[in-house]
Amino acid sequence: MVEMTSITKRFPGVLANHHVNFTCAAGEIHALLGENGAGKSTLMKILAGLYRPDNGEIRVHGEPVDISSPREALRLGIGMVHQELRLVKSITVAENIVMGSKDLDFFYSRSEQESRVRKFSLTIGLEVDPRTPVWQLSVGEQQRVEILKTLYRGVRMLVLDEPTALLTPQETGRLFEYLRRIVSIGRGIAFVTHKLEEVMDVADRITVLRQGEAIATLKKQETNVQDLARLMIGRIPESESSRIEAPAGNVILEVKNIGAMGDGKRAALNGVSFSLSKGEILGVAGVAGNGQRELAEALVGLRTVSEGDIFFDGDPITRLSPLQILSRGIGYIPEDRLGVGVVPVLPLSENFILKDYRSRAFSGRFFLKPKWVEQNAMELIEAYNIKTPDIHTPVGMLSGGNIQKVILAREISRNPKLLVAMNPTRGLDVGATEAIHHMFLDQKRAGTAILLISEDLDELFKLSDRITVIYKGTIRGLVKADRSLVNEIGLLMGGASG
Repeated sequence: MVEMTSITKRFPGVLANHHVNFTCAAGEIHALLGENGAGKSTLMKILAGLYRPDNGEIRVHGEPVDISSPREALRLGIGMVHQELRLVKSITVAENIVMGSKDLDFFYSRSEQESRVRKFSLTIGLEVDPRTPVWQLSVGEQQRVEILKTLYRGVRMLVLDEPTALLTPQETGRLFEYLRRIVSIGRGIAFVTHKLEEVMDVADRITVLRQGEAIATLKKQETNVQDLARLMIGRIPESESSRIEAPAGNVILEVKNIGAMGDGKRAALNGVSFSLSKGEILGVAGVAGNGQRELAEALVGLRTVSEGDIFFDGDPITRLSPLQILSRGIGYIPEDRLGVGVVPVLPLSENFILKDYRSRAFSGRFFLKPKWVEQNAMELIEAYNIKTPDIHTPVGMLSGGNIQKVILAREISRNPKLLVAMNPTRGLDVGATEAIHHMFLDQKRAGTAILLISEDLDELFKLSDRITVIYKGTIRGLVKADRSLVNEIGLLMGGASG
């Protein structure tokens, strides 16, 4: 169906793809593996018409093509679901999904389109409310809309870039069932993921990229998770639990019966209570859209608390501004790394000081001190192994894993007493995930309290001391981070009382 031959793509200071070959046949799911920055997304963006290759050839059904734009790619039957969200947030789910589709007339019935979208979402098992404005959805819910939007156009060659990063295991299973159905009728799928188990579950063939080059292409039957990991990162990743047992100190965060409204003017949090001690990692589990984002934003002052109280280090912080909360020693890793965590157009050096540009260390009376800003950036890049051409590169040009490292470096270097982290390894490869987990454990050893909000149960079991479950804005239970309790946690995530 698709042949990419000797594809080369260069960016300033970076060779993203070097003579890469990739093919996908009708009726096949071909997985593309590699560390963040290995060139996977770049290769697929070339196929989807977002980038032009510097060298190489693309053939569709055996015919040479020039894919000059996403519109041309769609005309050829190629559609891509991107890792970073690309929705118009001011309009509804249905309007986003049908926008640009062939069956949309100038005078269209909104109710008819909403009905079509609802039926289609039910068909593939990714149910959404078509009337909801996208800005009211969580990132996980928006990811479902992205998948639906591309599938709705009936493309014959589907490119999925980390499509399951924010889906529950049940939703992932349903998606895989649908993917198998659509390849069974002669379509092809290129599946980009960092989750090795998913590759072995859904792929027919696997191509591994490392530093912009294709290392190997294998049939699933010819390999296993350990071999794929070795090809990706040059070694077998840790398989045992990394959780460290360290005595927790005094309570540093106490949340008492707080409530908060969501973006849609509906209650997002209702009577939420828990406590967190120094040197403890408290995991928060839950399906996307159950109040996780609102909880994180309430704790760091980005969302108004309508009732209840929050105490930090013994002092009330419920009514304080984000700047006042920040100055007390609370760090925040948001789920939307590009939209909230960094300023994509600013260089690394300036993103590192977004919370400290007023300090005497980096600014004089009126202007920044370039020498110290640059020195700080070089030290953090080295300490956190951030891959970038230089300190002046706009942070939006980096891979997802390196952007996340920039955020972590900024937050951790400020020596926080409490770190609020939401989906910190979403969409990251096994190597980057390991590095971030080690950072958290180092912070735990240093006495930092960490509230780890994650939809990845494996991550929660690996790092947390205790796990609490949030469902429709309420806390359903609190258990030890013991894998034998996975069924109990699953029931709590579904709304059972703890």
